[in-house]
Amino acid sequence: MYKISKKSEYFLYKYLTTGSEVYAQKIWMKYIKQYSDSIEIDNYGTVVGIINKKKTFKIVIEAHIYEIYWYVNYITDDGFIYVAGGSENKIATSKRVNIHTKNCIIDGLFVWPAIKSPNIKNIFIDIGASNKKEVEDLGINVGCLVTYTDKFFIMNNKYFVGSALNNKIGGFIIAEVMRLIKENNVVLPYGLYVINYVKNTKIISINPNIAILTDVCNETTMIDKKINGDVKCGLGPVISYSTSINNNLREKIIDIANKNNLYFQRLVSPICTYNGVIYALISIPIRYMHTTVEMANKKDIENCIHLMFETLKSIYSNKNFKYF
Repeated sequence: MYKISKKSEYFLYKYLTTGSEVYAQKIWMKYIKQYSDSIEIDNYGTVVGIINKKKTFKIVIEAHIYEIYWYVNYITDDGFIYVAGGSENKIATSKRVNIHTKNCIIDGLFVWPAIKSPNIKNIFIDIGASNKKEVEDLGINVGCLVTYTDKFFIMNNKYFVGSALNNKIGGFIIAEVMRLIKENNVVLPYGLYVINYVKNTKIISINPNIAILTDVCNETTMIDKKINGDVKCGLGPVISYSTSINNNLREKIIDIANKNNLYFQRLVSPICTYNGVIYALISIPIRYMHTTVEMANKKDIENCIHLMFETLKSIYSNKNFKYF
């Protein structure tokens, strides 16, 4: 049974605590480079680690990198900063933030007028400046990124907690799968493309025969299960059902999970497409999505990595998952 090592945990810590998609992607690329035959990068920073590029049959395992951040949108004459974008504004109040300028990071505080209830129209950032010129002299301008300072940590020895598990945890999973393939000297009969997309911008064209996607989904313990399904952290990765997901590939993954005694859960997912490619979706249930304290169970992540690794080992070149 796969277990996350201290070395891999350290990689995850660095990967999750950058506060920047660009820096995180550089860390991810450096990690997978040692397990790849070659690397490809597109103009927006999507990174692909490749094994057996010359093989004509291609399998993709995929995640996307995502970081919650705001943009500086307006600076008042009194030196206060209003923002746009970001996450749920209710979690912003009283948070410390980093404002990313060209030359350095500036500390700031998300605050609001004491006599009012906080909302997106009246929350702003205070950096201790007296006027607009003082803000601009620090290198802050409209368009600067603003991120939270919250750091990744492990809670109760079983939960990974941080502000970017959605979906940096997917990038960690596919990187670990690639590592297992290389370190266990697994000879794949096909080309494997391990892709970490930036902001879901699918620029690189690979045209795979099969794709196995990773993502996150909400734990449904405290919401309506009749509508949202029954998913709980700690009970295994979530295998999705949808009209666009290939039934044969999904059943193959379920069969592999059962043979290896790997816990998993089932969920009906919204309809999505992958450009006609045969694909399946495996997700990690998390709590408190789009906050700075997203939580994922360590066992779910380990089971997902093990499941994807065993699935890739079991697929032979030119495997046909077509319905007829």
